[in-house]
Amino acid sequence: MKFKFIFASALIAAAAIPSFAQTHVEGQEYYKADQFANAKELLLRNMNNAGTDKSISNYYLGMIALEEGNKSEAAKYFDAGVAANPEYAYNYVGLGFVDLLNGDKAAAEKQFKMAEGKEKKSAALHIAIARAYYGADPVVYAKEIEKRVEKARKTNMQEADIYLFEGDRKKDNKDFGGAGSQYEMATTYDPNASEAYVKYANLFTMVNPEYAIDMLNKLLSVNPTSALAQRELANAYYNAQKFKEAATEYGKYVKNPNHFKQDEDRYAFLLFYGGDFQKGYDYSTELLKANPSNFTAQRYQFMNAAQIKEMAPQMLPMAEALVAAHKSNPANKFAPIDYILIAQELNTAKRPQEAQALLEEAIKEMPENREFYKQLAMTYVEENNLSKAAEAYEGYIANSEKPGYNDFIQQATFAFYAGVENKANDPATADKYYAIAQSYADKAAEILPDNYKPKKFAGDIAKQKADEASVASAAVPAYTEAIALLEASKDPSRYASDAKEMYNYMGNYYLDQKDVEKAKEYFNKYLQYDPNNEQYRKFVEGLK
Repeated sequence: MKFKFIFASALIAAAAIPSFAQTHVEGQEYYKADQFANAKELLLRNMNNAGTDKSISNYYLGMIALEEGNKSEAAKYFDAGVAANPEYAYNYVGLGFVDLLNGDKAAAEKQFKMAEGKEKKSAALHIAIARAYYGADPVVYAKEIEKRVEKARKTNMQEADIYLFEGDRKKDNKDFGGAGSQYEMATTYDPNASEAYVKYANLFTMVNPEYAIDMLNKLLSVNPTSALAQRELANAYYNAQKFKEAATEYGKYVKNPNHFKQDEDRYAFLLFYGGDFQKGYDYSTELLKANPSNFTAQRYQFMNAAQIKEMAPQMLPMAEALVAAHKSNPANKFAPIDYILIAQELNTAKRPQEAQALLEEAIKEMPENREFYKQLAMTYVEENNLSKAAEAYEGYIANSEKPGYNDFIQQATFAFYAGVENKANDPATADKYYAIAQSYADKAAEILPDNYKPKKFAGDIAKQKADEASVASAAVPAYTEAIALLEASKDPSRYASDAKEMYNYMGNYYLDQKDVEKAKEYFNKYLQYDPNNEQYRKFVEGLK
């Protein structure tokens, strides 16, 4: 249900309140935009401030209570509003609304009549009553709704509330185009109707964010100090994935005294994802000074610091402090990026076991996040435990929607070296890993059949599995194919290390075969990648 309306008297009152005031006006603005939780916070926060009209604040709090399904609390707020100012019409509308919800239409009509006695010839009041009927039951009270809308039109066809109500009804019926047209009409008749701009923008913010951004900029042009407008524009930029622009707008918004504390964390988030790391670090640090237990600010301070080269010496203590705060309070949850950045820091500090424990926790919390497995594999590489690295990376592959060439080559690499490390003490396990490596190399070849790397793996594996008598020749078939593919690539120099390894192996093979000219051909290709290796050159030149 949408229990809301606009009234001209409130706008007149708002015009007399200075910029950045903290009164009922800000909560009223959020309520009209259907942001009831935010409206409630502001209305309660500003209830006793100078300039606050308690009859208006209580009315909106009563309407929010009805949104929450609490009729008795709503009635208390409306009664308090009447007590604060018996001449203010809308609390009687609120009480009538409660009567309708309680099934007492006669009592409701008495309240509506009292409201009309307080504010005669008001189109906004007629729409407020229409909304009460609509919120109670739009089908049962269809005639009463249309009667009130018609009275509003006869009273003042240019009343923005008429078009806002019609827009809300069209939106409820999924006629979003029609709703947008009505909201736009409302802005035409009342350029200060913040909720009309916001409602229009909300129709488009996900499907066409540029429309939303344009409309919210129009709102800011007529009401530049509106916290609602600043916040909504920042969110529209965020939905358009324009993080820098979003951060700029949030930067203005958080200076507005009517901002919400949780939005300070959002600003820190936007600074990070907008790439303004120094500013994000500085802002998060300010938040921590104000509240040292602000875990979100602590997280973003660390995340931003991780991107600032000069902060490197401070990263490990910050990571340790974050882990301590995380462990001390179950409410201090990590996001995936926290687990990954902290694990990387611990790994860099040669503390892979601590990194592994953190990543195992991450996998337990979010087992489908493939990046955890990848980072876990790297911690095992740090320990030179390639068997565990291959095991961990298998999780990365398994949780990848569509693994690519590089993914398969990386796992082939881990598995190959896992075979090498097990070769001496556990040949059966070594053979298992060689088979895994070959399998992933084959999968990579299916994706890029013209790439040399899978063929080189076949040669590498053949060398490792060969006995002493055949090791010098085992890789020749595979290396011959790999070299042909490498030399046909656009830029063979990118693969200098692999090229040198294969050329040297092939040269030695032909040298063993007493084919010196063929051997020198491969050795000279080696020298093309290492022209300053004088010792190697002298060796080649000495061959007869």
